[in-house]
Amino acid sequence: MEIAYSFDRIPTAQQIIELYNAAGLPRPTHDEKRIQQMYENSNLVVTAWVGEQLVGVSRCITDWVWSCYLADLAVSPDHKTTGIGKRLIELTKEKVGEQTMILLLSVPTAMEYYPKVGFSKENRSFIIHREK
Repeated sequence: MEIAYSFDRIPTAQQIIELYNAAGLPRPTHDEKRIQQMYENSNLVVTAWVGEQLVGVSRCITDWVWSCYLADLAVSPDHKTTGIGKRLIELTKEKVGEQTMILLLSVPTAMEYYPKVGFSKENRSFIIHREK
């Protein structure tokens, strides 16, 4: 099984929805238009493919010189232990460069994963939650 990574291949909203649902990522997958807009308004997307099947994605918003918000990291459950998530993060780091920090909000089920792939836990963040 060969994994192909891409910065240029943007998946369809339906492919994204299928991946998010399979991975258990809590996103508005009932709203295809919103998912499409999430990707249209992101400026760094790294994808992982097995043939035509989307098996992983890293979706970010960045200014390229100071900060990069890793908004979504999802890997197909069938490929969870193959290092795809770690590789997507590595490629994201390579693309934004050494001057840029990568930050994220973790889903509760991934809190133990991120320290294993190089993130340090921070206790100084704030959030205004979405209403919808």
